[in-house]
Amino acid sequence: MTMRLPALFLATSVALTACGGSTDPQPRLLRIGHFPNVTHAHGLLAHHATRQRQGVLEKHLGPDVKVQWYVFHAGPSAMEAMLSGAIDATYVGPNPALNAFVRSRGEEVRILAGATNGGSGLVVRAAAGIEKPADLRGRRIATPQFGNTQDVACRAWLKKQGFTVTQTGGDVLVVPAEHSDQLAMFLNGQIDAAWTVEPWLSRLLAEAGGRLLVDEEDAVTTVLVVSTAFLDREPEAVRALEQGHRDLTRRLVDDPVGAQHAIADELSTLTRRTMSLDLIRTCWARLRFTDEVRVESLVTFLEAARDAGFLTEVPDVGRLLVRQ
Repeated sequence: MTMRLPALFLATSVALTACGGSTDPQPRLLRIGHFPNVTHAHGLLAHHATRQRQGVLEKHLGPDVKVQWYVFHAGPSAMEAMLSGAIDATYVGPNPALNAFVRSRGEEVRILAGATNGGSGLVVRAAAGIEKPADLRGRRIATPQFGNTQDVACRAWLKKQGFTVTQTGGDVLVVPAEHSDQLAMFLNGQIDAAWTVEPWLSRLLAEAGGRLLVDEEDAVTTVLVVSTAFLDREPEAVRALEQGHRDLTRRLVDDPVGAQHAIADELSTLTRRTMSLDLIRTCWARLRFTDEVRVESLVTFLEAARDAGFLTEVPDVGRLLVRQ
């Protein structure tokens, strides 16, 4: 099988494939993405199960479907992969999913299920003297990527505080930076705050002397998105994927200890750095795992994107949710 993927996806992906004999039929592929963040616990748990040959999604998909995993570091990159046809499904923040829906005129992406609420917020450096929102004037705030869920949330929140925020400046400078870079920039004073997700939120608090100024404890952080091409081509596989996703939610809720160990192990493998189990447990307290996602919450995100300058109007999102 020949797969043509942009170099970005090849560089950031982890593929798990099986090679059969020359007489064996080629398996159908489910190409699915997630991020190396604890807010993507479903993806991490499923990826770990695939790696251990105890696949959770595979149990529902059946023997004729092989799961191939891709790891991204922010939502816009994942949605570019979906729009280009490089992946079939991905765990992603709601704003990049909504942006892709709008860009494709509602034709190419659908939200299959909710995944994680909470686990995101604004952390400020204790030494920066930021006690209230007004103290952010003239400061630098990092977000994971321009246009991702935390970037939009940050810009919309700043505007609600009365700040003028542009792509290149304004009253507060919002600086796109990968999570690992955010920690270093936080420590050496290059940024004054970061709007981020777990486990980076907890790391900034524990390792860099940060203080949580905004806690998005009820915000939708992660959803499961599928391409309409995949939905039309493999409706039974989509139903099986949803069932597998619900199975993952049950495991995250009913067996947190087992899930935490698996996620710590998977993150250690993906990042090639030992991930502390204590850190995963700390993150867990801020996360709420769910299969549900409401249209009302999506409209809220669209309004935030409009307020942040990413949209000129709020489109009808009635077709965005898959109705099984």
